Amino acid sequence: MRSLPRFLVLLLMPLFGLAAHAAEFAVTGIRLGDQAAGTRVVLDITGYVDHRVFTLPDPYRVVIDLPEVEWHLPAKTLTVGRGLVQQFRYGLFKPGVSRVVLDVSGPVAVKRSFMLDPTADFGYRLVLDLEPTSAESMRQQAALPPPATPATPEPVPEIVAKPKSPGALPLIVLDPGHGGIDPGTTGLNGGYEKVVTLAFALELRRQIEASGRYRVILTRDKDVFIELRRRVAIARENGADLLISLHADALDNRRVNGAAVYTLSETASDAEAEELAAKENKADVIAGVSLVGEGYDEDVTNILIDLARRETMNLSAEFAAFMIPELAKEISLLRKTHRYAGFRVLKAPDVPSVLLEMGYLSNPKDEARLLDANHRHKLMGAVLRAIDGYFAAKKDG
Repeated sequence: MRSLPRFLVLLLMPLFGLAAHAAEFAVTGIRLGDQAAGTRVVLDITGYVDHRVFTLPDPYRVVIDLPEVEWHLPAKTLTVGRGLVQQFRYGLFKPGVSRVVLDVSGPVAVKRSFMLDPTADFGYRLVLDLEPTSAESMRQQAALPPPATPATPEPVPEIVAKPKSPGALPLIVLDPGHGGIDPGTTGLNGGYEKVVTLAFALELRRQIEASGRYRVILTRDKDVFIELRRRVAIARENGADLLISLHADALDNRRVNGAAVYTLSETASDAEAEELAAKENKADVIAGVSLVGEGYDEDVTNILIDLARRETMNLSAEFAAFMIPELAKEISLLRKTHRYAGFRVLKAPDVPSVLLEMGYLSNPKDEARLLDANHRHKLMGAVLRAIDGYFAAKKDG
């Protein structure tokens, strides 16, 4: 496996203690080639693996599911596409299942997919041949049940807090943005948002637990993909008193730096907030999750109706008001610090929720801070002080 940059090793050090699934095989290469009628995709793998392949429309994607594997790819592996493939991404989709998602330029069909045995020059290879097709044909194919999962994955552990009894400590749910196959944004030096947000969430959990004043759970505590609506469900199912979603975005304008706090509104406070919410809400699409027949429209409709309960939104705004002055003690803030947008992860109708953009990985100064353990400790200390002020005010009220 290629060595990691020193800054990334330092950032990952707090995560090394997490339990990891022992993958049996590794993907060592991903190659794309032009063919007369389409595009060939080849994955070099260290052993024979079962797999399943299916397509998704709107946008057009091809999804490859494998048993959980490691990724031993060359340092200069590019994720830009060739032929029918525009770009691709890969990573852990859920415990026991790794996923490759190919973004394709139009409707395609998987002409065939098969494993090749080793030769003198190559090891095992998984081969897909893609060819153009009609939009209607791809929609019909996508409507069929996907093939069986290639291997029996480990059960995804339910994230459940201790039962809430009378007088129980308030429960805080921390939501590290992105994860697994969804890396989020990429920093100037190649750092992934999903790694940054998890490191900050683990530090905040440590400080909250050390305080002894609250209970705390994470929507994810390792590098795994979690659907957006599942993140909301974790908070609701556990009766959370507060949800804090952590992010670190990137912009084309590298001069922009500073933190901002977002709360829910169907009307964005500005164009930048609207663009950011639209990008974050596509996380499930990035990971190759089909939004068809998954109840999204019904859920969102019900949530929008429930949003008539203004108390939750007011409480979210109150917590944001406690957070902003505390953040200002540790980091520069965007001029309009409290912003509003329709983030899906903030749509729990009965859990006050905020999304904290901790800085911009596209800005050199912000990126340096986001990768610094001392800054991580100070910034999460500011969030804990905001939590203290919020719950003290509720108690006094």
